[in-house]
Amino acid sequence: MKALPLVFAAVMATAVTAGSQEASSTAPEVVVPAAPPAATAHLLGNLHDGTPPPPSRPKPEFVVPRKDVLATTTHQQGGRTITIQEIKPIALPPPPQLAPPLDLNDPIVKARIARFRAARPHMAFILVGATVYHSKDAPTRTLVRAWPQAQGVPVTVWSSADFALLSGFSTFVGSSGETASLMMMWSVMYLDNLNKLQERFGRKIERPKIPDLPPGPATFVVAGGTPTPQTLASIQTLHDLYNNEFSRLLAASEGRQRASLLREAELKAHPPQPKDIVLSYWRIDTPGQAGAVQGGGK
Repeated sequence: MKALPLVFAAVMATAVTAGSQEASSTAPEVVVPAAPPAATAHLLGNLHDGTPPPPSRPKPEFVVPRKDVLATTTHQQGGRTITIQEIKPIALPPPPQLAPPLDLNDPIVKARIARFRAARPHMAFILVGATVYHSKDAPTRTLVRAWPQAQGVPVTVWSSADFALLSGFSTFVGSSGETASLMMMWSVMYLDNLNKLQERFGRKIERPKIPDLPPGPATFVVAGGTPTPQTLASIQTLHDLYNNEFSRLLAASEGRQRASLLREAELKAHPPQPKDIVLSYWRIDTPGQAGAVQGGGK
Protein backbone atom coordinates (compact mmCIF):
# COMPACT_ATOMS: atom_id res chain seq x y z
CA MET A 1 0.00 0.00 0.00
CA LYS A 2 1.15 3.55 -0.51
CA ALA A 3 2.75 5.62 2.30
CA LEU A 4 0.68 8.33 3.90
CA PRO A 5 1.70 12.01 3.77
CA LEU A 6 4.25 12.96 6.40
CA VAL A 7 1.93 15.16 8.46
CA PHE A 8 -0.74 12.47 8.74
CA ALA A 9 1.99 9.91 9.36
CA ALA A 10 3.24 11.92 12.33
CA VAL A 11 -0.22 12.13 13.84
CA MET A 12 -0.86 8.42 13.31
CA ALA A 13 2.55 7.50 14.71
CA THR A 14 2.02 9.60 17.81
CA ALA A 15 -1.41 8.13 18.46
CA VAL A 16 -0.27 4.55 17.91
CA THR A 17 2.80 5.08 20.10
CA ALA A 18 0.74 6.50 22.93
CA GLY A 19 -1.73 3.66 22.68
CA SER A 20 0.97 1.00 22.74
CA GLN A 21 2.76 2.56 25.71
CA GLU A 22 -0.51 2.77 27.62
CA ALA A 23 -1.26 -0.85 26.85
CA SER A 24 2.23 -1.96 27.84
CA SER A 25 1.83 -0.28 31.24
CA THR A 26 -0.90 -2.78 32.10
CA ALA A 27 0.46 -5.79 30.25
CA PRO A 28 4.11 -6.91 30.49
CA GLU A 29 6.12 -7.15 27.33
CA VAL A 30 6.20 -10.61 25.85
CA VAL A 31 9.40 -11.43 24.05
CA VAL A 32 8.85 -13.77 21.13
CA PRO A 33 12.01 -15.66 20.19
CA ALA A 34 13.02 -15.64 16.57
CA ALA A 35 11.72 -18.76 14.93
CA PRO A 36 13.60 -20.38 12.06
CA PRO A 37 12.24 -19.21 8.70
CA ALA A 38 9.32 -21.32 7.60
CA ALA A 39 9.87 -22.90 4.23
CA THR A 40 6.20 -22.60 3.29
CA ALA A 41 5.82 -18.83 3.75
CA HIS A 42 6.19 -17.29 0.29
CA LEU A 43 4.68 -14.79 -2.10
CA LEU A 44 2.16 -15.65 -4.77
CA GLY A 45 2.68 -14.30 -8.26
CA ASN A 46 4.76 -11.30 -9.21
CA LEU A 47 5.59 -8.31 -7.03
CA HIS A 48 4.73 -4.80 -8.15
CA ASP A 49 8.21 -3.35 -8.74
CA GLY A 50 7.39 -0.12 -10.53
CA THR A 51 7.30 -1.63 -14.01
CA PRO A 52 4.54 0.25 -15.88
CA PRO A 53 1.57 -1.85 -16.95
CA PRO A 54 1.03 -2.51 -20.64
CA PRO A 55 -0.89 0.26 -22.41
CA SER A 56 -4.63 -0.19 -22.36
CA ARG A 57 -6.64 -0.53 -25.53
CA PRO A 58 -7.62 2.81 -27.02
CA LYS A 59 -11.28 3.59 -26.47
CA PRO A 60 -13.42 3.76 -29.60
CA GLU A 61 -13.92 7.35 -30.66
CA PHE A 62 -17.45 8.69 -30.46
CA VAL A 63 -18.10 10.60 -33.66
CA VAL A 64 -21.36 12.40 -34.41
CA PRO A 65 -22.03 13.18 -38.07
CA ARG A 66 -22.39 16.92 -38.64
CA LYS A 67 -25.93 16.43 -40.00
CA ASP A 68 -26.99 14.97 -36.60
CA VAL A 69 -25.81 17.96 -34.56
CA LEU A 70 -28.81 20.15 -33.68
CA ALA A 71 -27.17 22.87 -31.56
CA THR A 72 -23.69 23.71 -30.31
CA THR A 73 -22.27 25.95 -27.57
CA THR A 74 -18.66 26.37 -26.49
CA HIS A 75 -17.04 27.44 -23.22
CA GLN A 76 -13.43 28.24 -22.28
CA GLN A 77 -12.13 26.77 -19.04
CA GLY A 78 -8.57 26.31 -17.77
CA GLY A 79 -6.98 26.71 -21.18
CA ARG A 80 -9.26 24.25 -22.92
CA THR A 81 -12.45 24.44 -24.97
CA ILE A 82 -15.56 22.61 -23.78
CA THR A 83 -18.06 22.00 -26.57
CA ILE A 84 -21.63 21.04 -25.66
CA GLN A 85 -23.76 19.83 -28.51
CA GLU A 86 -27.32 18.60 -28.72
CA ILE A 87 -27.64 15.73 -31.19
CA LYS A 88 -30.39 13.63 -32.68
CA PRO A 89 -31.50 10.75 -30.42
CA ILE A 90 -29.55 7.52 -30.66
CA ALA A 91 -31.36 4.21 -30.38
CA LEU A 92 -30.14 2.43 -27.27
CA PRO A 93 -30.25 -1.36 -26.81
CA PRO A 94 -32.79 -2.66 -24.31
CA PRO A 95 -31.47 -3.02 -20.76
CA PRO A 96 -30.30 -6.52 -19.80
CA GLN A 97 -32.76 -8.71 -18.01
CA LEU A 98 -31.85 -9.25 -14.36
CA ALA A 99 -31.61 -12.85 -13.25
CA PRO A 100 -34.04 -13.85 -10.51
CA PRO A 101 -32.53 -14.00 -7.00
CA LEU A 102 -31.16 -17.35 -5.91
CA ASP A 103 -33.18 -19.42 -3.50
CA LEU A 104 -30.60 -20.35 -0.86
CA ASN A 105 -32.90 -23.11 0.41
CA ASP A 106 -32.94 -24.81 -2.97
CA PRO A 107 -31.01 -28.12 -2.68
CA ILE A 108 -29.41 -27.53 -6.09
CA VAL A 109 -28.16 -24.09 -5.00
CA LYS A 110 -26.88 -25.53 -1.72
CA ALA A 111 -24.95 -28.20 -3.59
CA ARG A 112 -23.38 -25.61 -5.90
CA ILE A 113 -22.29 -23.50 -2.93
CA ALA A 114 -20.81 -26.54 -1.20
CA ARG A 115 -18.82 -27.46 -4.32
CA PHE A 116 -17.58 -23.86 -4.62
CA ARG A 117 -16.37 -23.77 -1.01
CA ALA A 118 -14.71 -27.17 -1.27
CA ALA A 119 -12.76 -26.08 -4.35
CA ARG A 120 -11.56 -22.88 -2.65
CA PRO A 121 -9.97 -23.37 0.77
CA HIS A 122 -10.45 -20.81 3.51
CA MET A 123 -8.28 -17.70 3.16
CA ALA A 124 -6.93 -16.00 6.27
CA PHE A 125 -7.19 -12.22 6.41
CA ILE A 126 -4.75 -9.98 8.30
CA LEU A 127 -5.40 -6.27 8.82
CA VAL A 128 -2.32 -4.29 9.86
CA GLY A 129 -1.43 -0.70 10.71
CA ALA A 130 2.29 0.00 10.81
CA THR A 131 4.54 2.97 11.58
CA VAL A 132 8.13 2.52 10.42
CA TYR A 133 10.75 4.42 12.42
CA HIS A 134 13.99 5.46 10.76
CA SER A 135 17.03 6.91 12.52
CA LYS A 136 20.61 7.62 11.45
CA ASP A 137 22.14 5.89 14.45
CA ALA A 138 19.71 3.00 14.98
CA PRO A 139 18.28 0.16 12.91
CA THR A 140 14.81 0.43 11.41
CA ARG A 141 12.00 -0.59 13.72
CA THR A 142 8.25 -0.88 13.13
CA LEU A 143 5.36 -0.39 15.54
CA VAL A 144 2.62 -2.73 14.36
CA ARG A 145 -1.03 -3.14 15.25
CA ALA A 146 -2.59 -6.31 13.91
CA TRP A 147 -6.20 -7.43 13.66
CA PRO A 148 -6.17 -11.09 12.56
CA GLN A 149 -9.34 -11.84 10.63
CA ALA A 150 -10.08 -8.07 11.02
CA GLN A 151 -11.88 -8.79 14.31
CA GLY A 152 -11.46 -8.37 18.04
CA VAL A 153 -8.98 -6.25 19.99
CA PRO A 154 -5.77 -5.40 18.12
CA VAL A 155 -2.38 -6.56 19.34
CA THR A 156 0.54 -4.12 19.34
CA VAL A 157 4.07 -5.33 18.68
CA TRP A 158 7.50 -3.85 18.05
CA SER A 159 9.19 -5.52 15.10
CA SER A 160 12.71 -5.49 13.71
CA ALA A 161 11.23 -5.90 10.22
CA ASP A 162 10.80 -2.91 7.92
CA PHE A 163 7.08 -3.30 7.26
CA ALA A 164 7.27 -0.77 4.42
CA LEU A 165 8.77 -3.61 2.38
CA LEU A 166 5.63 -5.74 2.82
CA SER A 167 4.03 -3.99 -0.16
CA GLY A 168 3.36 -4.71 -3.79
CA PHE A 169 1.27 -7.84 -3.18
CA SER A 170 -2.02 -8.80 -1.61
CA THR A 171 -1.96 -12.56 -1.10
CA PHE A 172 0.69 -15.01 0.02
CA VAL A 173 1.10 -18.50 1.44
CA GLY A 174 1.61 -18.44 5.20
CA SER A 175 3.76 -20.61 7.42
CA SER A 176 0.96 -23.14 7.86
CA GLY A 177 0.50 -23.51 4.11
CA GLU A 178 -2.78 -21.57 4.22
CA THR A 179 -3.35 -18.82 1.69
CA ALA A 180 -3.56 -15.44 3.41
CA SER A 181 -4.48 -11.92 2.37
CA LEU A 182 -2.77 -8.85 3.83
CA MET A 183 -4.31 -5.38 4.00
CA MET A 184 -1.94 -2.82 5.47
CA MET A 185 -1.83 0.94 5.97
CA TRP A 186 1.68 2.15 6.77
CA SER A 187 3.54 5.37 7.38
CA VAL A 188 7.11 6.48 8.04
CA MET A 189 8.51 8.51 10.93
CA TYR A 190 12.03 9.97 10.74
CA LEU A 191 13.15 10.36 14.34
CA ASP A 192 15.99 12.69 13.34
CA ASN A 193 13.37 15.19 12.12
CA LEU A 194 11.30 15.05 15.32
CA ASN A 195 12.19 18.61 16.35
CA LYS A 196 10.93 19.98 13.03
CA LEU A 197 7.68 18.04 13.39
CA GLN A 198 7.20 19.41 16.91
CA GLU A 199 7.58 22.94 15.59
CA ARG A 200 5.08 22.24 12.80
CA PHE A 201 2.43 20.83 15.14
CA GLY A 202 3.11 23.30 17.92
CA ARG A 203 3.34 20.63 20.61
CA LYS A 204 5.78 18.13 21.97
CA ILE A 205 5.81 14.71 20.37
CA GLU A 206 7.04 11.98 22.68
CA ARG A 207 9.85 9.87 21.29
CA PRO A 208 8.73 6.24 21.31
CA LYS A 209 10.40 3.83 23.72
CA ILE A 210 11.71 1.22 21.33
CA PRO A 211 12.76 -2.04 23.01
CA ASP A 212 15.96 -3.87 22.16
CA LEU A 213 15.50 -6.54 19.53
CA PRO A 214 18.12 -9.11 18.58
CA PRO A 215 20.00 -8.86 15.27
CA GLY A 216 19.49 -11.45 12.58
CA PRO A 217 16.16 -12.65 11.21
CA ALA A 218 13.27 -10.29 11.85
CA THR A 219 11.42 -10.91 15.09
CA PHE A 220 9.01 -9.03 17.34
CA VAL A 221 8.08 -8.15 20.92
CA VAL A 222 4.46 -7.97 22.07
CA ALA A 223 3.93 -4.58 23.72
CA GLY A 224 0.14 -4.27 24.06
CA GLY A 225 -2.93 -6.44 24.12
CA THR A 226 -3.37 -10.08 24.97
CA PRO A 227 -2.53 -12.14 21.90
CA THR A 228 -4.21 -15.44 21.28
CA PRO A 229 -2.25 -18.30 19.72
CA GLN A 230 -3.99 -17.52 16.42
CA THR A 231 -2.92 -13.87 16.66
CA LEU A 232 0.69 -14.77 17.40
CA ALA A 233 0.67 -17.23 14.50
CA SER A 234 -0.61 -14.52 12.12
CA ILE A 235 2.07 -12.04 13.20
CA GLN A 236 4.75 -14.72 13.04
CA THR A 237 3.72 -15.73 9.52
CA LEU A 238 4.29 -12.12 8.36
CA HIS A 239 7.79 -12.26 9.80
CA ASP A 240 8.43 -15.64 8.18
CA LEU A 241 7.33 -14.17 4.86
CA TYR A 242 9.58 -11.13 5.39
CA ASN A 243 12.61 -13.29 6.22
CA ASN A 244 12.05 -15.76 3.39
CA GLU A 245 11.33 -13.17 0.69
CA PHE A 246 13.49 -10.27 1.91
CA SER A 247 15.62 -10.01 -1.25
CA ARG A 248 12.57 -9.88 -3.54
CA LEU A 249 10.72 -7.45 -1.29
CA LEU A 250 13.72 -5.11 -1.10
CA ALA A 251 14.35 -5.21 -4.87
CA ALA A 252 10.68 -4.49 -5.61
CA SER A 253 10.63 -1.58 -3.15
CA GLU A 254 13.72 -0.03 -4.72
CA GLY A 255 12.16 -0.48 -8.15
CA ARG A 256 9.00 1.34 -7.08
CA GLN A 257 11.07 4.20 -5.66
CA ARG A 258 13.04 4.55 -8.90
CA ALA A 259 9.85 4.49 -10.95
CA SER A 260 8.30 7.15 -8.72
CA LEU A 261 11.32 9.46 -9.20
CA LEU A 262 11.24 8.90 -12.96
CA ARG A 263 7.51 9.73 -13.13
CA GLU A 264 8.07 12.86 -11.07
CA ALA A 265 10.90 14.01 -13.35
CA GLU A 266 8.80 13.25 -16.44
CA LEU A 267 5.89 15.32 -15.14
CA LYS A 268 8.19 18.25 -14.39
CA ALA A 269 9.77 18.07 -17.83
CA HIS A 270 6.49 17.49 -19.68
CA PRO A 271 3.55 18.72 -17.58
CA PRO A 272 0.17 17.49 -18.86
CA GLN A 273 -1.68 19.95 -21.07
CA PRO A 274 -5.42 20.55 -20.83
CA LYS A 275 -7.41 18.78 -23.55
CA ASP A 276 -10.50 20.01 -25.33
CA ILE A 277 -13.71 18.18 -24.42
CA VAL A 278 -16.84 17.50 -26.46
CA LEU A 279 -20.05 16.62 -24.56
CA SER A 280 -22.97 15.32 -26.60
CA TYR A 281 -26.53 14.82 -25.39
CA TRP A 282 -29.98 14.24 -26.76
CA ARG A 283 -33.52 14.59 -25.48
CA ILE A 284 -36.16 11.89 -25.20
CA ASP A 285 -39.65 13.06 -24.36
CA THR A 286 -41.22 9.61 -24.08
CA PRO A 287 -42.47 9.08 -20.49
CA GLY A 288 -40.42 6.56 -18.51
CA GLN A 289 -37.29 6.96 -20.64
CA ALA A 290 -34.18 9.00 -20.05
CA GLY A 291 -31.64 10.67 -22.31
CA ALA A 292 -27.98 9.75 -22.41
CA VAL A 293 -24.76 11.68 -22.41
CA GLN A 294 -21.75 10.80 -24.47
CA GLY A 295 -18.43 12.53 -24.07
CA GLY A 296 -15.20 12.66 -25.96
CA GLY A 297 -11.91 14.46 -25.77
CA LYS A 298 -9.49 15.46 -28.41
